[in-house]
Amino acid sequence: MILTVRLDFKPLRTLFPRGSLARHLILRLLPPVMFLVAVDLAVTWIITSRINLSVWVLRDIFWIMLAGQAILVLLFIWVLVVGVKSGLSSVNKLADEIQQRSADDLSPLSIEGVTTEAAPVVNHINDLLARLNEATQGQRRFVGHAAHQLRTPLTGLRLECELMLAQPLPDDVRARAERIKAVTDRMIRLGQQLLVLARADSSAQIKETFRRLDLADWVRQTALEWVPVARSHKIDLQLHAPEFPVWVDADPLLLEALLSNLIDNALRYAKGATRIVLHVGQTPPSMSVEDNGSGIAPEAQLRAFEAFYRAPKAESEGSGLGLAIVQEIAQAHGAGWKLVSRPEFSGTRINIVFPGPRIGAGLNRG
Repeated sequence: MILTVRLDFKPLRTLFPRGSLARHLILRLLPPVMFLVAVDLAVTWIITSRINLSVWVLRDIFWIMLAGQAILVLLFIWVLVVGVKSGLSSVNKLADEIQQRSADDLSPLSIEGVTTEAAPVVNHINDLLARLNEATQGQRRFVGHAAHQLRTPLTGLRLECELMLAQPLPDDVRARAERIKAVTDRMIRLGQQLLVLARADSSAQIKETFRRLDLADWVRQTALEWVPVARSHKIDLQLHAPEFPVWVDADPLLLEALLSNLIDNALRYAKGATRIVLHVGQTPPSMSVEDNGSGIAPEAQLRAFEAFYRAPKAESEGSGLGLAIVQEIAQAHGAGWKLVSRPEFSGTRINIVFPGPRIGAGLNRG
C-alpha cells in the first residue's frame, strides 16, 4: 500500500511550490514518518494496556522503552537519508553532466527535472555559458576576418616578389627578394591555417556541413595530390586502405585540411624519414599517418598539439599550428586522436578515430 500526500491547502502550496526540494522531501518523508509514529504509539499502547506489568520492574520497562526509541531513531535516520538522496538526485545528475562535458562544450545545461531551488543557479550558469560562447565566437570571427584581410595584400606582395625575381637582379638584391618571398609564403600559410582554425572552432556550425564519405576512397584521392610533393622531398608516400567502403560523416574541406596538415607535418619535421604511410581502418573508422623518421622526444609529445608550439630542436620553419588544427578538426568531428612516438615507436604515428556515421551527433573526445 502506497501512501500519497497532497498539498492542496493554498498556504502550503505557497510555502512548498511544485517542483521544489522542500515539497519533494515533505511528500517523500511524511508518509514513512507518520507510519513510524503510528508504530511507536501502537507498541506503547500494547505494552501499557495488553501486557501484565505486575511481574515487571521499572528497570525492565526502561530498557524496553529505550530499545524501542533507539530502533525508531535508526529507522527515522534511514528514511531521512533516503529521502534527501532522492531529493538531490537531480543535482547529482546535473553534476555528472557538467563533469562529462568537454571544455569546448558551451551549450546550455538542461533544467529538466531540476528543483526550483537549484533552477536559478542553473539559469545563471547557462547565462554565463552563453556570454562565454558569444565572446569565444567573436574572438574566432576576428581571427578569421583578420586572416582573410591579410591574405590579399600578402598575395600581392608575393606576386611582386615573383615579378622581381623573374628579372635580372644583382646578387644581393635577389637574395633579399627571395627572403621577402619566403617570409611572405610563411605568412600566407599562417593566414590560411588561422582561417582553418577559426572554422574548425565553430563546431556548432560545422555539423551542418557534414556529409557521408567513404573514408578509404577519400584518403586515396586526397593522398594522390601529395605524391609529387613527397617525391620532391625524396620520400615514398604509401597508402594501406581496405577495398570496401569505410563510411564516416565529416566536412570534406576540414577533413582535407586535417590530412594535409598531418602529411605536411611529417614532410617538414620527420628528420631522416624515407617513408610516410597512410592507414585507413574500418572498425572503428580510423585514419593514421606515420613516418619512419627520428620521432618526437617524450617531453615534446605532451605539448605537440598546443597552438604555436614548436619543438626546441625543430629544424624546419613553421607556425606551430599544424597539429593544433588537427586537434580542433578532430574535436569538431567527435573524433579521438593519439600521438605515438619514441620510445614506443621509432618514428611518429598520429591516429584519428572517428565515431562513425552519425550526422549531427554532439560527440566530443576532448
